[in-house]
Amino acid sequence: QVQLVESGGGLVQPGGSLRLSCAASGFTFSRYAMNWYRQAPGKERELVAFITGAGSSTTYASSVKGRFTIARDNVKNTLYLQMNSLKPEDTAVYYCNIRDLGYDYWGQGTRVTVSS
Repeated sequence: QVQLVESGGGLVQPGGSLRLSCAASGFTFSRYAMNWYRQAPGKERELVAFITGAGSSTTYASSVKGRFTIARDNVKNTLYLQMNSLKPEDTAVYYCNIRDLGYDYWGQGTRVTVSS
């Protein structure tokens, strides 16, 4: 059974940094591309970053490019999102995600609040 457990969120001041983690189990982690999504209050869930199974290729939303870095450890079965230069508009619940045969699996999310 697929399980995704996010952690690392919290309250941070503008300009600060956080590193999110997503512990994965129940599937062969290295075979799947992984995504980070976020959902801000009153807004739709949006794709933030993508990484291939081997970690050799990544893509980012334009709003986070140059500030966020997605990475994975295929030994620890863990996905990461390093977030630097955080802005108030980065405030959201962040989710890790995999898609298998057209079905989306989600974690419970971790809340990030950027505020002074």
